[in-house]
Amino acid sequence: MVLASTSRFRQALLQKLGLTFVTCAPQVDETPRADESAQALVQRLALAKAMAGGKLYPGSLSIGSDQVAVIEGKIIGKPHTAAKACEQLTQASGKAITFYTGLALYDANTAEAEVTLEPFTVHFRQLTATQIANYVAREQPLSCAGSFMCEGLGIALFERLQGDDPNSLIGLPLIALTRLLANKGIDVLG
Repeated sequence: MVLASTSRFRQALLQKLGLTFVTCAPQVDETPRADESAQALVQRLALAKAMAGGKLYPGSLSIGSDQVAVIEGKIIGKPHTAAKACEQLTQASGKAITFYTGLALYDANTAEAEVTLEPFTVHFRQLTATQIANYVAREQPLSCAGSFMCEGLGIALFERLQGDDPNSLIGLPLIALTRLLANKGIDVLG
């Protein structure tokens, strides 16, 4: 099995299922297409990543995943700087952000793929500028879409969470992945 991702967060999630896997850097251009919805973008990129993993490891099952955050209809990316992280969290304060995670399982033996989409909505508390600055300084969520890490102190930013699989917030929806693997005859509990 191949995880077509270099994300340590996705690797840690996949390890929870107790599967043996290798990782690879899928080298996929993540530029959105003109008029491409967030949902279509993440599904396209998840499939492209899974197929890239399958190409690097012929005969494998390859997992691809991609995620974007959307606030007020606009895709927001990774902040990369503390100032941008504070700006994103200020924009999110008191509002809801929906994360769309595309997940693909590609069978390099048959060239068949299954792709799914997992939405997950985070409802933010009303945050002060001091709370936001303190959070960003403490957790440094600069490489995280939405400027938070829900698996850490970021949970304190939220009023409530809404979705089927909280793992999708971290970037790999394990409930959906377990279903896709079962469709290929792999029972993670077997």
